[in-house]
Amino acid sequence: MHDAISLEKAGIPAVAVITSEFVDSAKIMAKWCGISEYAFAIVGHPISSASDAELEEKAREVLVQSEQLLFQR
Repeated sequence: MHDAISLEKAGIPAVAVITSEFVDSAKIMAKWCGISEYAFAIVGHPISSASDAELEEKAREVLVQSEQLLFQR
């Protein structure tokens, strides 16, 4: 989250990807970094135990979210 916000502040479009387990933490970090309204992509938790097929589906979902976030700015 911090890296994506730092890039955004430097004028480089970025999307943070956060698992659903850490959404509250991501919101706190965004507020702490001075951009409380920073939107990020959310992927279902957990990742480490997901099968290859599940990871591929999660990646596709995050790609759609990321495109929406990048192009709505």
